[in-house]
Amino acid sequence: MFKINPYRPGAGVMPTYLAGRESDIYTVDQMFKALTLNIPTQSVIFSGLRGVGKTVLINRLQKIAENRGIFCKHIEVETRNDFISQIASCSQAFLREVSAKEKFKSLIKKSLDAIKSLVISFDPNGSSFSLSVQDRELYQSNNLTQSLTDVFTSIGETAYESETPICFFIDEIQYMKTEELGSLIAALHRSNQLGYPLMIIGAGLPKIYKMLSDEKTYSERLFVYQEIGSLNSEQSKKAIEEPVKKFGVTYTEEAVNRIIVLTKGYPFFIQQLCQIVYKEASGDEITVEDVDLSLGDFFDSLDNGFFRVRYERCADSDKKFIFAMVQCGELPCTISNIAKNLNKSVTAISTTRAQLISKGIIYPIRYKELDFTVPEFSGFIKRLDEYAEWCREMQDMPAR
Repeated sequence: MFKINPYRPGAGVMPTYLAGRESDIYTVDQMFKALTLNIPTQSVIFSGLRGVGKTVLINRLQKIAENRGIFCKHIEVETRNDFISQIASCSQAFLREVSAKEKFKSLIKKSLDAIKSLVISFDPNGSSFSLSVQDRELYQSNNLTQSLTDVFTSIGETAYESETPICFFIDEIQYMKTEELGSLIAALHRSNQLGYPLMIIGAGLPKIYKMLSDEKTYSERLFVYQEIGSLNSEQSKKAIEEPVKKFGVTYTEEAVNRIIVLTKGYPFFIQQLCQIVYKEASGDEITVEDVDLSLGDFFDSLDNGFFRVRYERCADSDKKFIFAMVQCGELPCTISNIAKNLNKSVTAISTTRAQLISKGIIYPIRYKELDFTVPEFSGFIKRLDEYAEWCREMQDMPAR
């Protein structure tokens, strides 16, 4: 028999009740309000581990921005895709929308002349566009920053004159290439200096703070940085209880507390566990016994999905590095301790470290310390037979 389930675990899937993000939503909504008044504002960067709801949050913010009449486009950065061509396509979409307003056609044509790194043909009578990315070397040259700045200032001017503010939502920023990120920061900085209503809402793993500050020192003044973490007890309680109220279902206090302890307040874990618990529970009151009976399926679902998909992206050398991190015990751990557990020098493991950071498996925090980007990843590793076997092998290996 089919049973409607109100819990929705998934990558970026909007829960039926979004808990714990009210303050972030209110703050950014006020920034959107300023933007609609043609008042330039700082852009916003959200960072956090996997599963804390960064994508869900920026998706909600995009809906709010669209309701305020702001032109919005969502970009998900991927290592295999060209970010610059995505920005170009979004800019084209903005100009196409504004071109429908007769009095701005000449302004659009003028602004298109400033887009140096793109080939765009525009028919002012038919309001039609064609766009193609010019030779790829343009995006690998020193002209990239100037080209993207020209794009941002030209569409920014159009946004100002047409009173149509722009907000680009950029997810997975950590996958941006260095030259792309530097150009984006410079272009946004210049458009802000000129007072144009253009902003960015970005999201990514914790390492993006360092990426931004390393690329441009003034990025600290350009962006509002907000860390997104696990939910506190009260927020977790709402995430657990609110979705089932419409079905007349309640949780006992013990059941709620057990879920909070097991999930540590991570939104994805709450959705995953509650989905299983609700599916298997038969009564209108969910008890701690219902929760405990679901734990096997809960850990299996995480191990075979959320954790496994990331683990399988790792080469053998990556996995050994991960094992050495887990063997440190308490995380974050120092690079020197990881090297010691691998029976190698710090220099010898630097390449693997860089690869794992690039893949988004680990991230650097503080000075020469590392942690996993996925919450509770060390627990998954400890449950692996491969980890136990590696530990035995390392015990038998003579020290350097």
